[in-house]
Amino acid sequence: MTSSSYADPAKAETALEATAPYRLYHEGDGLYADMLASIYAAKRQILLETYIFADDPVGRRFLSALKDAAGRGVHVRLHVDALGCLFEARKGLFRDLRIQGVEVRLFHPWSWRDPWRFNLRNHCKLLIIDDSCAYLGGFNIHAESSYRAVGEERWRDSHLRLDNPSLVAEAREIFDALWHHRPRPIARRHREYAGLRLVSNRTHAERSQFRAVFREALAGAENRVRVTTPYFAPDPLTLQLMRRAAARGVRVELLLPSISDVWITQLAARQLYRRLLDDGLTIYEYQGRVMHAKCLTVDGAWSTIGTANLDYRSFFLNLELNLVSRRSDLCQALDQQFDRDRRQSQVISHESLSATGQLEAILGSLAWRLRRWL
Repeated sequence: MTSSSYADPAKAETALEATAPYRLYHEGDGLYADMLASIYAAKRQILLETYIFADDPVGRRFLSALKDAAGRGVHVRLHVDALGCLFEARKGLFRDLRIQGVEVRLFHPWSWRDPWRFNLRNHCKLLIIDDSCAYLGGFNIHAESSYRAVGEERWRDSHLRLDNPSLVAEAREIFDALWHHRPRPIARRHREYAGLRLVSNRTHAERSQFRAVFREALAGAENRVRVTTPYFAPDPLTLQLMRRAAARGVRVELLLPSISDVWITQLAARQLYRRLLDDGLTIYEYQGRVMHAKCLTVDGAWSTIGTANLDYRSFFLNLELNLVSRRSDLCQALDQQFDRDRRQSQVISHESLSATGQLEAILGSLAWRLRRWL
């Protein structure tokens, strides 16, 4: 059954066991409702980090909730990427929040003194409420991800809520480290709780470890690898590991968008299609709406979900945050969603690629050369 079979897809979220220390979301309306409920229930502290905070019906609901929280004495901090909100938020949006007592910071606004830092973005989406829960994943705060706001054309994305106190505390450490411009102690990074751990890349050492998490999973795959990503422009080593996995008999499946909000990145990804098909990989393009989820599962026993795409920006430039899991229940849930998405996708073949026009091929070749900057 596809999500369009429901009057309101937010009511069709997959139910997970009550004992699981997480909850998965694949629809924005259900996620936003829970996030807002958590904000309204907050008693001491709200920490919110997002790439996009839009001045639209969804963003204004969060604006109202954050003002309400600050008005009742809750300590509220909002960290928004300056580029992510550049064309999404009106000039006075964050001024209004500050007037109400919300601490607001823009990550890396343009500066003539240090123009190159504008290339480093904070791509994380993280909400932490008191010591009770944390939300992270691919959803920004904007109407494009809401069925109620835009209908069937809403973006397809994935997010989760964590209820494990230790993971929530670590998420708070990650937020605070960036807010206060300080590194986290090495001994406190990437600890595992209930088969779950958070991995971030906010220092040089963490960035190397972050890439290693993905690469080790690909190198150790024995049966199946499933990748869902909206922006596919992997570095040579990651690409090589996927090709090697296919060469040793692993079924490597890529679920990529047919409709993208960054068309030049999509053109770059399509430059790889023939080569990947020749190497034995399977490629699907999701139809009908933007695919924005970022998930990877290996052998039905290992998975990651978060903000990182399989591209240069996520591995070498942007700040990212992912949850890594050895829990079979979470991996199974993500694989089930992959199967649902696959049924709404087109299988890419050499025959389908033969219809590519000359102009698209030229632009794709140029985009591939620029992939480090996309």
